[in-house]
Amino acid sequence: MSTTTEIGEVLARLIRDVPDFPEPGIVFKDITPLLADPVGLEVVVTALAAVGRDQAGVPVVDKVAGMEARGFILAAPVALALGVGFVPVRKPGKLPGETHAVSYALEYGQATLEVAHDAFGPGDRVLLIDDVLATGGTAAATADLVRRCGAEPVGLAVLMELGFLDGRAPMGDLPVTALTVA
Repeated sequence: MSTTTEIGEVLARLIRDVPDFPEPGIVFKDITPLLADPVGLEVVVTALAAVGRDQAGVPVVDKVAGMEARGFILAAPVALALGVGFVPVRKPGKLPGETHAVSYALEYGQATLEVAHDAFGPGDRVLLIDDVLATGGTAAATADLVRRCGAEPVGLAVLMELGFLDGRAPMGDLPVTALTVA
């Protein structure tokens, strides 16, 4: 198992800043080098999956929800590591059948997310996974979608938190775990 220091070193080495993307003034956190590094990716997946386990290492969640799009890349292997199902939370029009939808503000615009109406069973305990916690809008919208399905979000785990944006505030009392804070 990796220490917090080792995880921080992996993330510092394998996540690069891209200034002025997607708009001027935004510093995009590019996780492509992390995804290309099998050791780094394994360290991250293991650390994120630990959030969905109790002290004895037993999974305490029924599903893992990943937010479009980079959250998918991390959430699917976390779900596999936990032995539970993965649920994609998508942009509008990407899911067949009946969906729940939530619109919210981003740090640089507006967005809408959807989840399949029957993605979660009543009472399912759901771990939310994303790459970056910025303003908290995406994560809070995802938590709302989980609740609309009758399930319970039990935590949010992210690679990094942009602490200066106070993205934890919209999460209320939902526990948030960030592998690093920028």
